[in-house]
Amino acid sequence: MSEPRQQGALRLGTRRSKLAMAQSGQVAEAVSRVTGRPVELVEITTYGDTSREHLAQIGGTGVFVTALRDALLSGEVDFAVHSLKDLPTTQPENLVLAAVPVREDPRDVIVARDALKFTDLPRGARIGTGSPRRMAQLNAYARSHGLGIETVPIRGNVDTRIGYVRGGELDAVVLAAAGLNRIGRIDEVTEFLSVDTVLPAPGQGALAIECAADNAELIAALGELDDPFTRVAVTAERSLLAALEAGCSAPVGALADLLADGQVVKEMRLRGVVGTPDGRTLVQLSTTGPVPETHDQAMALGRELAAEMLAKGAAGLMGERAH
Repeated sequence: MSEPRQQGALRLGTRRSKLAMAQSGQVAEAVSRVTGRPVELVEITTYGDTSREHLAQIGGTGVFVTALRDALLSGEVDFAVHSLKDLPTTQPENLVLAAVPVREDPRDVIVARDALKFTDLPRGARIGTGSPRRMAQLNAYARSHGLGIETVPIRGNVDTRIGYVRGGELDAVVLAAAGLNRIGRIDEVTEFLSVDTVLPAPGQGALAIECAADNAELIAALGELDDPFTRVAVTAERSLLAALEAGCSAPVGALADLLADGQVVKEMRLRGVVGTPDGRTLVQLSTTGPVPETHDQAMALGRELAAEMLAKGAAGLMGERAH
């Protein structure tokens, strides 16, 4: 694999969506600062961008990632930016996650008509989401609180999804806070959902900067953008997902919180949930321990919680298994 051109721009591979372009643009600026080199965006279309099927039908795992990785391996681009939650949990040997920058807000949010909050939606309200994970937790919460909602599977970019609400086809949609923040539309949120109500997808809110494993110079430069706390947190979350043998479209939520005593981070709490999309059955557990100092320790924390969840029956609740 050839090293990036010493003269001229570094080439950053990105999906074409408004959100992907926004987050890649932010990374490009940061990479330019640490390398002193210009960065040009190379737009790449992925299967997940062109397919109109629901993610649960097309498998979810890797559909937004494979084309970007192919471009890296062919030398078409020097590095790529992914939404971390889209990455398969198995890392190719010839590629490396050079940086996981500071995480954005990991929470899910509601954008509803008439500025309604989730618990204020009327009986029969239709809530759009493409995520079985969100469906499982929203339906479970609705059942326990006597809310008569209907979750509706949808696809599309942010404009399309919010358009369903503005056009009256849906009463609300559920989106990631991080994405709306990155494209400057956070003011359209009508409620931030507590992680006690809906745990986010493993890695939600975090970005992954990936490059060829044999490009030591670029790996070192990109590593300047890495945030160690974010990295250990998302590593634990993704380890849980991998140990459950669940794809990224399976109904699995996970969040690793760093627990501080004053200004000192003391412990990490990892929470996980698996549920049936109708919300009738959830397995939700957590574990707390010292903040992992290594990749292996973070992985072990995720595997430990996954083992407990599997012992409680989590395996039977996941419709899609990774192969």
